[in-house]
Amino acid sequence: MTDKTPACPCHQNKIRPSEEKTAMIHRLNRIEGQVRGIRDMVSRDAYCVDILTQVSAVTAALNSFNKVLLAEHIRTCVAEDIRRGEDQVIDELVATLQKLMK
Repeated sequence: MTDKTPACPCHQNKIRPSEEKTAMIHRLNRIEGQVRGIRDMVSRDAYCVDILTQVSAVTAALNSFNKVLLAEHIRTCVAEDIRRGEDQVIDELVATLQKLMK
């Protein structure tokens, strides 16, 4: 297996239930709106502390999104790969966690 060969099909595409996909998109749309709001605050010369507060809220929202996505990834892709004996997914998970914990 080369570095570009995925360990499982979910590494190329992940088929998500429509409810899960809809919830994820709604969360991302809210975050996108928050980021646009920050841009508008900068354009309006808003007070630094107010902008920083909104940036903190976006950071928390993205962290929450990451937690939900990571949990679902472990429950599905990682578990399926381990059941198939593809233990290299553990190394991928460790590397992913290291990136998230920077």
